[in-house]
Amino acid sequence: MADMYIIRVTAGSSYDLDEHVEVPVNTAAPVRIANSHMDVELNVRVRDYKGLPLGSPASSPYFDQEPHAYNKDQYSIAFRFTPKKPAAEAVDGGESGEEDDDDDEELEGIAATDLQFGNDFDHPIRDRLPPGFGTAMNIVRWWIDPGLEGDAYADVPYLYGPALSSFNAVHAGPGEHDEAKGGLWFAEGGDETGLAKRRGWGAPDDAKARMKWALKEDSKKRWVWEYGQTYGVDFYNPYVDFSEFALRLPGFNLPIIKYWDGQGLRHNPKRSHQLRYVLRNRTTRHVYLVVLFTLYLREDVNEDGSLKPAALAATARASGGQGKMGGPIEGEKVTTSKDGSEKSFDDEKALDEARRKLSGAGSEDKAETNDADVD
Repeated sequence: MADMYIIRVTAGSSYDLDEHVEVPVNTAAPVRIANSHMDVELNVRVRDYKGLPLGSPASSPYFDQEPHAYNKDQYSIAFRFTPKKPAAEAVDGGESGEEDDDDDEELEGIAATDLQFGNDFDHPIRDRLPPGFGTAMNIVRWWIDPGLEGDAYADVPYLYGPALSSFNAVHAGPGEHDEAKGGLWFAEGGDETGLAKRRGWGAPDDAKARMKWALKEDSKKRWVWEYGQTYGVDFYNPYVDFSEFALRLPGFNLPIIKYWDGQGLRHNPKRSHQLRYVLRNRTTRHVYLVVLFTLYLREDVNEDGSLKPAALAATARASGGQGKMGGPIEGEKVTTSKDGSEKSFDDEKALDEARRKLSGAGSEDKAETNDADVD
């Protein structure tokens, strides 16, 4: 069934697809994206890639490097970004959302409590979620990303985590661009100035330790993504297989195509045939970066790799109308409705298998953190 579909990756500084550019997956040259809030350079890598544009490299030297070879990582969203100081007239309590204090001082950057990275949708997806999805999310939250929060069953579904604890690698500095490593490459740490800042805030040099440290509210209040400074981040894992359209968690394997299906994408564009990664501000709801993986029927792709007009129109409709801002506002009421379809799923068996595979063993990049570790 997977042969019936093809993936296209686009990116932009908003949800508006008219502002997106096609991302040349697995190429070393980064895509440059900018808006009034942030400058971004982006590389997307996918192992065994068979998507658009046609003729894209099937893989990247990135996956031959450690820790990715050992982890068998399936994809990477890596980018360097430079936050911009907002114009004085545009500041309403500061870009980070803090309130002015008695001295009228403003935070010179985006607070780590506000910068989020994750997935969201413009429309409900609860009717497309598979049995056992809740258990899968428990696995993700407990062993992989304890900072993840959201509601996949809501009318406006979202799953966001603090960027500081969600990214596998955080480099306080521009990092490097090395074609032999697949393009943008960010080792945990930073340049001389960045390391001094990190250590001054109490952030550990080690990636796993930093992810665990960043789960604490006190830690996030210390760290500031400073205006005018460049940071490199990398998000990767072995769990989403875009070549076979499958989710492979320990204890939970799912052929995504069964639920992320393209049945009449042109006729039913509100189906979950898009996976969207968003970098956003929790308080202001400003969107800085949107990376969109869209699934198309192969019959909707011309021989030259361009998309037929009807497919483009359907994708634009499915992307919704969030514009430059989107996702739930903190404290906003959302409607949740679970249909009880998970009763047929053996969640205890899945959790036991996940515990065996993830507790005390596995890749060197897992946070190995759970709620009990957070003060």
